[in-house]
Amino acid sequence: MTDQQRAGRPGCRPGPHLRSAAGAALLAAVLAAGSAGCSGGSGDGSSDQRSSAPDQLAADPLSAVRNAADITGRTGSAHTATELVTESAEKKASFSGTGGYDYVKRIGRLEVQVPPGAATTGKIVEVVLPGTVYLQNSGAKVPEGKWVKLDVRQLPDGNLVSSGATDPASAAGALRGAQKAEAVGTETIDGIALHHYRGTLDLAKAADATGGRGGDGLRTGAQTFTVKEVPFDAWLDDQGRLHKVVEVFTFAGVAGSKEPKDQVKVTSTTSLGDFGKPVEAAEPAASDIYQMKPTESPK
Repeated sequence: MTDQQRAGRPGCRPGPHLRSAAGAALLAAVLAAGSAGCSGGSGDGSSDQRSSAPDQLAADPLSAVRNAADITGRTGSAHTATELVTESAEKKASFSGTGGYDYVKRIGRLEVQVPPGAATTGKIVEVVLPGTVYLQNSGAKVPEGKWVKLDVRQLPDGNLVSSGATDPASAAGALRGAQKAEAVGTETIDGIALHHYRGTLDLAKAADATGGRGGDGLRTGAQTFTVKEVPFDAWLDDQGRLHKVVEVFTFAGVAGSKEPKDQVKVTSTTSLGDFGKPVEAAEPAASDIYQMKPTESPK
């Protein structure tokens, strides 16, 4: 049962003033190197709707992919490396990050390097929890050392790409919405033999399968991205754990346009390893949170 079902009411979306201030400005700050911004309206690694998936690789490709998030979540924690590449008709930019996710405490931390040309410079630090993201160095108007706290629904894409990385929980959680999957073969990555799968996923179905606050970002992204059948490649080990996933998201760089020249493609790569190794991630103290006004932009 999801958080919304427990409350007995449908989830509400934030008002336009919130999305256009904090959400849209943060998105534009990070994607400025690759586009004009996203137009449009994590899951955590362990679903609120607990799965009975066994901790071994399923023989059926679709089941193997859909089970990956829950199996990976039961490892307790994972360290991650991320890469996010944005491509439009005129520009291309690449973001890279490192961090980890604690599936027991349901919290992760990422440090993302911002490429030259973006509105935000240097490094973005992101702390993610189901439905919530904290950002440090999100813009010039935010005092140094302070954090901005956002509901992922305030970000037009649900925080799947707007902070320069897809957090590990959301990247894995998206696979719960896999609609097509085929086995490509076995490949060795970092000395480990992994099973490679390729297919497409539906973010709205992934959000429903994840449930609770963990599905909020996936659901918001499903409303924003213009290509609804999201292509993916996933690499799983013999236990069914996710080691690497590549997901390709597409949105309109020009509001409302369906023209190919106006589309922005974002290729998100998340690599996982060191399963069970402790991850240092903590929610920022209340005194370190910068309170923005509803009409204020963090840039």
